[in-house]
Amino acid sequence: MSQWSQVQQLEIKFLEQVDQFYDDNFPMEIRHLLAQWIESQDWEAASNNEAMATILLQNLLIQVDEQLDRVSQEKNLLLIHNLKRIRKLLQGKYHGNPMHIAVIISNCLREERRILAAASMPVQGPLEKSLQNSVVSERQRNVEHKVSAIKNSAQMTDQDVKYLEDLQEEFDFRYKTIQSLEQSDKNSALIKQEMLALQAMLNTLDYKRKEVLSKIGRVIHEIDMLMSNMLTEELLDWKRRQQIACIGGPLHGGLDQLQNCFTLLAESLFQVRRQLEKLDELLTRLTYDGDPIPVQRPQLLEKVNFLLYNLFRNSFVVERQPCMPTHPQRPMVLKTLIQFTVKLRLLIKLPELNYQIRVKATIDKNVSTVSNRRFVLCGTHVKAMNMDESANGSLSVEFRHLQPKEMKSSAGSKGNEGPHMVTEELHSISFETQVCLYGLTINLETSSLPVVMISNVSQLPNAWASIIWYNLSTNDPQNLSFFNNPPSATLSQLLEVLSWQFSSYVGRGLNSEQLSMLAEKLTGQVSYNDYQLSWAKFCKEHLPGKSFTFWVWLEAILDLIKKHILPLWIDGYIMGFVSKEKERILLKDKTPGTFLLRFSESNLGGITFTWVDQLENGDVTFHSVEPYNKGRLSALPFADILRDYKVIMADNVPENPLKYLYPDIPKDKAFGKHYSCQPSEVSKPSDGGGKGYVPSVFIPVSKILNDSTDPHSPSDLLPMSPSVYAVLREHLSPTVIETAV
Repeated sequence: MSQWSQVQQLEIKFLEQVDQFYDDNFPMEIRHLLAQWIESQDWEAASNNEAMATILLQNLLIQVDEQLDRVSQEKNLLLIHNLKRIRKLLQGKYHGNPMHIAVIISNCLREERRILAAASMPVQGPLEKSLQNSVVSERQRNVEHKVSAIKNSAQMTDQDVKYLEDLQEEFDFRYKTIQSLEQSDKNSALIKQEMLALQAMLNTLDYKRKEVLSKIGRVIHEIDMLMSNMLTEELLDWKRRQQIACIGGPLHGGLDQLQNCFTLLAESLFQVRRQLEKLDELLTRLTYDGDPIPVQRPQLLEKVNFLLYNLFRNSFVVERQPCMPTHPQRPMVLKTLIQFTVKLRLLIKLPELNYQIRVKATIDKNVSTVSNRRFVLCGTHVKAMNMDESANGSLSVEFRHLQPKEMKSSAGSKGNEGPHMVTEELHSISFETQVCLYGLTINLETSSLPVVMISNVSQLPNAWASIIWYNLSTNDPQNLSFFNNPPSATLSQLLEVLSWQFSSYVGRGLNSEQLSMLAEKLTGQVSYNDYQLSWAKFCKEHLPGKSFTFWVWLEAILDLIKKHILPLWIDGYIMGFVSKEKERILLKDKTPGTFLLRFSESNLGGITFTWVDQLENGDVTFHSVEPYNKGRLSALPFADILRDYKVIMADNVPENPLKYLYPDIPKDKAFGKHYSCQPSEVSKPSDGGGKGYVPSVFIPVSKILNDSTDPHSPSDLLPMSPSVYAVLREHLSPTVIETAV
């Protein structure tokens, strides 16, 4: 089943997450129509290879053309129209930058895998539960309800102001009419009656003025209370969800809803401001003793302006945190002289502001960091916000060509930095702009979450560990001295984040048994409830008896999965995180030939397999092969190794000992679809070897000695070179092979 077919079978809450990352940058119609073709291409490799990306973009347009021909024959007018529009959009947007669409499609496929992995996990972790509790959902609904009510109240007050204006015009007309009469006429009974009517009208005017000012005051108070409480909490919750999403957590939504609330409140405040201006206009035409307008209006206007300032300042947010397109799963880690992207949005979406707000990006502005290193931003660092680049029409700006460059520092300053210091330095990218609207001038500033600057890609794993620890441990957006004294983390939350690393990066998270093994490796304890883990234990101190840290070991496994065994991991056939002691407990009662796959605890980025066997006397024995690392897996796919693996027993008969994947899955049933080709025998020269050479196949081989009653260590099972064994088997007798081995 294709990945897209699996996505379509998800529950609605997961489908809503999928819907969030498909837009005009990569329309869902194309994803649906070209599902199998899209999944068969290597978009991740193309995202770093312009020539490959160019070819893939051309092939994508060809695929769209073929779909157009098909739907044209079916006379599907709507689909024809959409496909023509999409083709024009794709060609225009990516013709000059084909790697950009490769990055986008790669990200979409990765997010689909992460969501599929999340959907398969039976239990939510503590962090995810805290982000999706019912209290938050209820508050979101309350905010939207109150904003709507405020908007309606402001509109109703508009009608009251209009009625007041009409009443005052009538009063003004009647009053001027009397004033224009001759003095003798003013003494008539009819005029005296009219004067009494005017006095009553003036009393009504006074009452209506007070009533309008009171209603305006109530609207302002409601806005103030909403902004001070629920809306502020909503914005802080969104920022926290963004932090968690950046380190692999659930996709964060809700920004469009916040934009709607901010925009409606801004429109209401500007509407109230116009109402106050209208009252000032009415005041210039008519005032009297005890008039409430000159007393209350200045205070109300000052409060409205104050709320507008705060609303605009809070509405300027970093929609997408800084990220290098070459490492989309590692946001906030930036390499010097490598471009990164960052996107900002103004949550107050007013047409008058389109292309009127210019945003400037700087780094470490007015900030003292713990480092002597200083940086500047190269590239286009000033751009205008607009509503045309975003698919949803939001008022936003995306910087795509910024590069951090390290400034020369005083001699010797770098020499004092330890191996971890660079990756524990936090920096800040700031953005500033100015809004001029309806006589108001508002200066806006915001900053990204702290970023780590690296100068070499080898620093990326530890830099990413710093980003994980920071965003797990604090919701402070600008604590650049965090690593002067980093706090401990709750192990249960850290394990959840580690599972997210696997679900977001390699498409399948960790189950409770795998997480328990990691917890035991970190703490040395079987029970870890409420255990507090230090930063040093996670990333700086070597594991007992090893020359590497826990994080370096885990990162090497992630890299191994991503590059060499991804399909097997996604299928769930790699147990992976299981100790040697636990694997023997699992295998001891199983059928001989049952095996499991686990990651090496002693080698970085290694995977091995262990199988159970039975001796003639009935005793159970276990065999583990020397771990395969990325170097050896680059030469031979792991699934083919499992298929072709042979051992030479004492009787010199090579056989494959791997029969069943734990607990009892036939090996070929589990891995058959991942074999690169059908196993073949070594051919004779006459069978087609080119130029007289003997064709060869790679067969991993080990030798097991039966004269040892002790469990074999990995060193007992060092694989013979496949090519050597193939030639030996073709040309030498078993006795001679035994001597050579």
